Amino acid sequence: MSNTAVCHHRTGKGRFKKWKRWIPLYLMMLPGLAYLFINNYIPMAGLIAAFKNVNFADGIWNSEWADPLLKNFEYLFVTKDAWIITRNTILYNLAFIVINTAAGIFIAILICDIASRKLKRLYQSSILLPFLMSYVIVSYIVFAILSNENGLLNKSLLPALGMEPVQWYASAQYWPFILILVNFWKGMGYNCLIYIASINGIDPSLYEAAKLDGAGRWQQIRNVTLPGIKSSVITLTMLNIGRIFYSDFSLFYQVPQNSGLIYSTTNTLDTYVYRALLNSGNIPMAAAAGFYQSLIGFAVVLAANLIVRKISREDALF
Repeated sequence: MSNTAVCHHRTGKGRFKKWKRWIPLYLMMLPGLAYLFINNYIPMAGLIAAFKNVNFADGIWNSEWADPLLKNFEYLFVTKDAWIITRNTILYNLAFIVINTAAGIFIAILICDIASRKLKRLYQSSILLPFLMSYVIVSYIVFAILSNENGLLNKSLLPALGMEPVQWYASAQYWPFILILVNFWKGMGYNCLIYIASINGIDPSLYEAAKLDGAGRWQQIRNVTLPGIKSSVITLTMLNIGRIFYSDFSLFYQVPQNSGLIYSTTNTLDTYVYRALLNSGNIPMAAAAGFYQSLIGFAVVLAANLIVRKISREDALF
C-alpha cells in the first residue's frame, strides 16, 4: 500500500473516531429536532392558505388563488381598529421588554448577593412560581382583586382610603398598568433565573480584583456584573424583539375577561384575529395575520441584529 493510501486510510479512521465520539449527543438531539420539524416547519406549508380562497371540499392546495393575491391581508389594514391593535401590540411589547429586562437584572443581582444558600433557593423558587401558573389561574387571581362587587380593592382597600369603588372591567384607562404589572409578576421569574445563571458564570477573580482596586458594590456591578451578562441580555432582547408583533393571547384575552368596554387598551393583533375568526370562520384571514406577524418579526430581528453588529460584533446573533 502506498504512503498516500495509508495516509487517507488513517485520516478516514480518525474522522470516524471523531464522529463516533459525538454520536450520543446527536442521538440526544433527535427528539428535539423531530419536535421542531413536526411542530414548527411542517405547518409552515399552511402559509399558502393566506393567498388562497380556501375551499375545504377541494383542500388547501387545490383551492383557487385569491384575487387580488393579497385579499386576505386587507382586513388587517382597512378596519378602523387597525391603528389601535397595531399600537397596542407594539407599545405593550416595548414596555414588557424594557421593564422586564431592567427589573429582571435588578432582582437577579439582589438574589445573587444573598449569602445564605437556603434563602437564595427560597427566593428563586418564589419568583418562579407565578411563571408556572396558567393564565386561567392568573385571571381568577386578578378578578379576585379587581371584581366590581367583591374584589379586594373595591371591598377593602379603596373604602379604607376613603375612595369610591372603581368599575375596573369597564374602565379602559387602568388596563395598560394592570397588564404590564401582571406580565411582570408572572414572567420575571424566568428572566431572573437566566440572569442569575449568567451572573454565577462570571469569574469570581474579577470581583476580587475589583475589590483590591477599591471598587464599591455599585462599581463592581457596573464594571463587572453588567458587562458579564451583556450577551445574555442582548440575546433575550433580540428574541423578544422578534415577537414584537405578537402578543400573549392569554394575557390580553383571559385576564381582562374579554370585556368589550376596554378593547381600546386590551385589543391586540392576536385577540383581534381570534375574534374575527370566531365571527367569520375565515381560516385564510388567520393565516394571513400569522404570515404578516412572522414576516415583520423576521425583518425587525434582522434590523436589530444589524444594529448590534455595528456596535458590538461579537454580541450579534449572526
